Amino acid sequence: MKVIGVTGMPGSGKSVVSRVAENLGMNVVRMGDVIRDEAHKRNESPGKVAVDLRKEFGKFVIAERCVTYIKNLSTPEEKHDSKKNPSSPKSTASNHSMVLIEGIRSPWEVEIFKNNFPDFKVIAIHSAPETRYLRLRKRMRSDDSAETREALKRDQRELKFGIGDVIASADFMVVNEGAKGKLKNTVRGILKNEL
Repeated sequence: MKVIGVTGMPGSGKSVVSRVAENLGMNVVRMGDVIRDEAHKRNESPGKVAVDLRKEFGKFVIAERCVTYIKNLSTPEEKHDSKKNPSSPKSTASNHSMVLIEGIRSPWEVEIFKNNFPDFKVIAIHSAPETRYLRLRKRMRSDDSAETREALKRDQRELKFGIGDVIASADFMVVNEGAKGKLKNTVRGILKNEL
């Protein structure tokens, strides 16, 4: 099974990469869904739950849950149903031999994925803070904020997880400052080459 990860600060364009992967027939697993589902269960903010989960279960918890989910994808009869297991990451079931993991935030997560999937590689998406904050204001997902101060706090939390190290050591770096079509074409080229 070929597994590729995507990382980047909030609003950098990771979800665009995921949509490109889905269009190529890849299965997409979103690490943030583990956190958002747990936040919903606990009736707490995703930011707080992201920190709490790691404190309660260790720095590997999100990656480990995703690895279990991905390994179960390879055997259709064992595939998790998100209705039966709501804390499983959401994914689009298609070609089980190719998986993209969206939202890697720490070197420890990369380590877990490399230990389980030997050919694992990471794509980093980079955008300037001003660009990202504008996108977050437009998107307004449950963990987004229209306030620059709150977006900056979120950035600082992500950096504490180690996302800067993941971005710095990624196998591919894609700058996303222009048209969405340019990002899609660049990522499509990388994914097709890797698959």
